[in-house]
Amino acid sequence: MINNEKHYQITINPRILELLGPSLYTNIYYVLAELIANSYDAGAKNVYIIEKQDSITVEDDGNGMSYKEGDIEKYLDVAVETRKTEEESYVTGMKRKRMGRKGVGKLAALSVSENVLVMTVKNNEKSGFVLSRHVEEDNMLKPLNDEEIKFNFVKKDGTSIVMTNPQYGLHKSAKAIKKNLLKIFPLINENFKIHIITRLDEISIQNFDKEMIGDLCALIILGKEYHDLAEHFKLDIIEDEKEITNEVIKKEDAVLMRLPLKNKYGVQKEYILEIKGWIGAYKTTRDRKNDPNDFPDNFISIISRGKLGEYNILPVVGKNKLSEVYIVGQLHIDLLEETELPDISLSNRQGYKTDDPRYQKVISYVSETLLPQIIDMRTIYAAHKKDEKDKEKNELQKKNEVELIRKIDEYTKTVSTGAAEKLAIKFKDKMPEGVQELIAFEINKFMPIVGIKQKVDSQKKRILISHTKADKDLADIIYKMLSYNGVPDSDVIYTNCDNEECWIPHGKEVFDYLRDFFVDSYSTEKIFVIYITSNEMASSWAAVSEVGAGWITQSKHDIFNVHGYTPRSPLNIGLEWHTSEKEGNIIMMNNLESNKFVVKIIDICKDLGYKHRDKESNLIELKKLISLKP
Repeated sequence: MINNEKHYQITINPRILELLGPSLYTNIYYVLAELIANSYDAGAKNVYIIEKQDSITVEDDGNGMSYKEGDIEKYLDVAVETRKTEEESYVTGMKRKRMGRKGVGKLAALSVSENVLVMTVKNNEKSGFVLSRHVEEDNMLKPLNDEEIKFNFVKKDGTSIVMTNPQYGLHKSAKAIKKNLLKIFPLINENFKIHIITRLDEISIQNFDKEMIGDLCALIILGKEYHDLAEHFKLDIIEDEKEITNEVIKKEDAVLMRLPLKNKYGVQKEYILEIKGWIGAYKTTRDRKNDPNDFPDNFISIISRGKLGEYNILPVVGKNKLSEVYIVGQLHIDLLEETELPDISLSNRQGYKTDDPRYQKVISYVSETLLPQIIDMRTIYAAHKKDEKDKEKNELQKKNEVELIRKIDEYTKTVSTGAAEKLAIKFKDKMPEGVQELIAFEINKFMPIVGIKQKVDSQKKRILISHTKADKDLADIIYKMLSYNGVPDSDVIYTNCDNEECWIPHGKEVFDYLRDFFVDSYSTEKIFVIYITSNEMASSWAAVSEVGAGWITQSKHDIFNVHGYTPRSPLNIGLEWHTSEKEGNIIMMNNLESNKFVVKIIDICKDLGYKHRDKESNLIELKKLISLKP
């Protein structure tokens, strides 16, 4: 029977639940993080995430709630600030800093389910009710009887939140759930563990996932409490590893900045903005984010008081450079949610008010100092790694080329000599001169048929983006659009690319590479050159020389011009070229030029045999990278 002695009245207009329920949170993992934070604030040592066919449950062994002691009434008092004083800033009887503040986290589950079962026990007193998006006019929630209040793991005190018939699903793999939770809730240790139970498997998270650090090739650690992360940093470079490691990992003190602020009572004081945590760069981005529901692996998140404040500030602090896809980090900044300062977190717990001086100070520091540092460190790693790979590759390539040349010469000489001798015997004194040379010429002419030319060609790069450093912004867009159309990085020479796969092989200059593999070779395959012409290019000796080299080797080419310059011979100026305009590092095109750009990229791919995307898809992608002019 239902216990009619207990009444559960929610002190909020029910319409709010109906409106906010489905849209308050945009991802199941944000919801889980909010509910886990509630468990943390309740003093829990263990949280259990249980996925069943018709429900998702978050259960904890925290303090639980008592109806008699007023805990339930307080819980149902929605949107009342829960952390007003310094004493309230800590979990009762513990050194834990409380995460919650707004009093709306309890509504998180309504983003997943229309009806959520809230069941709790404290000092053997059970209470339970149905939190719903649709509440009667008297604001009364449906109570649960004692027989309906059941727990999976709680033995004494605790709370269970059951999201019935969830509209969002979890990954089937507990490992995938763990991976996503750690990105947004890293505050896990021996005193606070998360256990994930799905229909297929189980897994426990007992500490910060060290595997993330093991995937990095560059790392900056801020704050001594995080320095032990360095123990899990492992490079994959053999030569001079110790020396290189010192270049790509830094252990520093927390960053401290003085900041005058007005507290929520209008009193101005000087506060210390402390930034701790870590930022790193992946060795590779291959095989990351396989599932579209996963959080991106490249992000810089802000954690405040142990709880996710903003998942990814990278789009704000970055400059849309190719190298930023390697970046990952978690920065801990408690001042953003300091109890006596105004609350600047957004209602959906997925960001902060951007005009707050605390937030602006953080963004400025990360953008101007931290992000450029870690990108430079990854460049050091990439250079060493490429040197190591190129050295081995070039040695093998050189050996193969020498052996190939020897075999071709031996084959040509043997066949032509044998044929000439047989002809001499047959024709005796009537044998004309130069027969052996003629036979050798014809053999070389048809070498491609036996696959020898193809073997040489397969070792070559196929596209050169000829440019100056000043025109890197346009070169990046061309490179990204080639990649979008399936051109492999290994086929492209782009010396200023943020991806090391496009750099010139170890120990070679551009002109040495062109000569060795496009002139002094058995292959007749010509490189396709994309010339970015501009006033800066015209005054660059290296860029002008590349035009000359392309003309000498008779390479096919196309022109992408920067407004203000007119391309000249020996470039093929008889063909229509593309023109972009440039303001600072912003590339601008009108509709005509954006169409022309896409057509040229598609034509290049067709010419070289790449399976390209359609024009409409290319236009959509291009408009993400440029500023479109009317």
